[in-house]
Amino acid sequence: MSLVILLAVVVLAGAVLSVQAAINGRLGETVGVLRSSLLTFVVGAVTTGLLILFFEPAHAVSLLDVPKWQLTGALFGVVYMMVMVGAVPVVGTAVATVAVIVGQLGMGMLIDNFGWLGNPAIELSSSRVLAMVCLGLALVFMYRSSLRSVD
Repeated sequence: MSLVILLAVVVLAGAVLSVQAAINGRLGETVGVLRSSLLTFVVGAVTTGLLILFFEPAHAVSLLDVPKWQLTGALFGVVYMMVMVGAVPVVGTAVATVAVIVGQLGMGMLIDNFGWLGNPAIELSSSRVLAMVCLGLALVFMYRSSLRSVD
């Protein structure tokens, strides 16, 4: 898969996450944050289980054989889901999404810079810092704009 196609698919996945946040935020208001999150994870587990059953090739290492710290990523998904389900009805989909992206970019730059979690180190550059500043400003402007539209 070419890099351009891969990046397009990643952008599409980001768009789908925003749609999911908006839908789950509404569902969370109706049935509760935990029930909404549970539904997402049950549907995701069943869907992923079927994909594994029919399409995943065999691997030499199982989930039980990997270093245990690598399994903690699943817990972070639970935290993300519950926070988004609770936040979207309060601050809106766009602000919540940009806030998540600010957190992702900030932590991603730290992970890249220091090569944490077994990832290759990618030096922090001025253009990366500038991107973070711009995204931080975008979050401020979007949040302030949403406050005005509520008034």
